[in-house]
Order: sequence, then C-alpha cells, then structure tokens
Amino acid sequence: MNTSAPVVAPADDPLISLFANIKPLIGTVHLEPLPGAPRYRGAPMREIIERAVEDARRYVNGGIDGLIVENEGDIPFLKPDQVGPETVAALSVITAAVVEAVRIPVGVFCLANATHQSIAIAKSAGAQFIRANQWANAYVANEGFIEGAAATTLRYRAAIHAHDIKVFADVHVKHGSHAIVADRSIAELTLDTEAFDADVLIATGHRTGNPTTVEEVLDISSVATRSVLVGSGLNASNAEALLAVASGAIVGSAMKEGGVWWNPVSVEQTRRIVTEAEKARR
Repeated sequence: MNTSAPVVAPADDPLISLFANIKPLIGTVHLEPLPGAPRYRGAPMREIIERAVEDARRYVNGGIDGLIVENEGDIPFLKPDQVGPETVAALSVITAAVVEAVRIPVGVFCLANATHQSIAIAKSAGAQFIRANQWANAYVANEGFIEGAAATTLRYRAAIHAHDIKVFADVHVKHGSHAIVADRSIAELTLDTEAFDADVLIATGHRTGNPTTVEEVLDISSVATRSVLVGSGLNASNAEALLAVASGAIVGSAMKEGGVWWNPVSVEQTRRIVTEAEKARR
C-alpha cells in the first residue's frame, strides 16, 4: 500500500479557500461546561469566554491554522436536537469572541441533528464552517433521520444566506460498542457522509480512544470525492505519517488529561505537533 500518495483536493474545496494551499492543522477549543450543563463547575460566563479566548491564542502561538469551538456535547439538553436558545446564545457569544481574537478561520462543533442551529451560530459569530459529529452514523441508525435534518440545514442555509458556511462531517471509522457500523464498511459510511450535505470529510475514531490510522484515511480517500481530514488521535508521534495521506488534521485530543477535554491548551505541545506535521506539509 502506498502511504505517501498525494491527496488531490477538488477545485472548489473549502480547505483551499479557507487555508490557501496548505494542509491545515485545526485546533479544538474545548469549552468549560456551560451553566446548566451536567458537569457545570460554577464558572461565570465571563471566565468561560476569557478561557476560550486564551486557549485560542495559545493555539495560534503554537502555529495552528484554524480553530473549532467545541462544547463536547456537555450542554443543557437531553437529546442532540434539543439545542435550546440559551446554548445557542452562549455559543454565539463565545465563538464571536474567539473569531475577534484570533483572525484565523473558525468553526463550530455540533451533533449531526443540530446542524441548522450551529449554522446560525457560525453565521452570527463570523465563523466559516461547522463540524457535524455522527453525521452518517446517525442516518444509518435511524434510517431517513438525517435526511430530514440535512434538508432542514439546506433550507436554513438558504434562508439566512449562509451558503458560505461549510459542513465538515465525521466518518466514524471506529465506534466502540455502537452496533450501527457493524454491518457497514468504511466506504459505505464515507458515501453516506458525502451524500448529506458534507463539504469536507473527517476520519475519526471517536468514542474508542484510538487514533485514526493511515490505513483508514486511505480507505476513506479511495472512495471520497471530497478532502479528508484526520479527526482524532493526532499527536507528535503520528502527525507526519497521517498528514502525508490526509488533507489536514484536527488537533485537540492530545490536550485531554485526567478524563476531561477542557485542560489549558499547551503552546509547547501544539508546537511539537506542528513541527512534526511540517515534515509532511513541505
């Protein structure tokens, strides 16, 4: 298997318009749990915003190319489609503060069936894309479910003139005990993800703790017509190998310690990852 084959992006690839002709490294700003969330720790919104901005600046100082504001699903609702107005308002304010502070492309994380809310957050805050988690997998588990959500997203993007907000969607290559991928190949999941309004694909091993592998990126890229990002497990030891076969990568899981995501971003750790990734980006 040739693991050094170049990744050829489509001419209209959002990655090119957002990040020029580099393979972007996109940092994840994991927010403190918001007020009302199950693990809320009592921090006032002012401190949550300041912390998000500081983490964003640390990523930039570490050499990162873009950011995703992510609440890691720890928000005050029971089901993914119940993103209440308080959460939308809070994420809009936080994302706008990050956009103003860093001046690099910023996205918003969401669960698959909350994409239209996140489109609104991105548009109002000046962000350029959303990352939709569990996009194809939710469709497979609930046949026709995401088809409706994708249609809603398309209509909503048109209604609020948000065609410029791109959808980066996860293709889950590992899902632990989730049986929804047991009878689906990576190729099938890739095509499902492309079909439902995804502009960029993300190869992720979410929920297992395992990093995405070179082989999985190649499997997705072999059938994809869109660019493929590495979505999980990127670190200094595997950055060069993964960036050799992917169009870019999301950095964030390397910051997880003690079972939580919202540790302060390490400039030094980010720089080590960027340095290794540069070997594949030259």
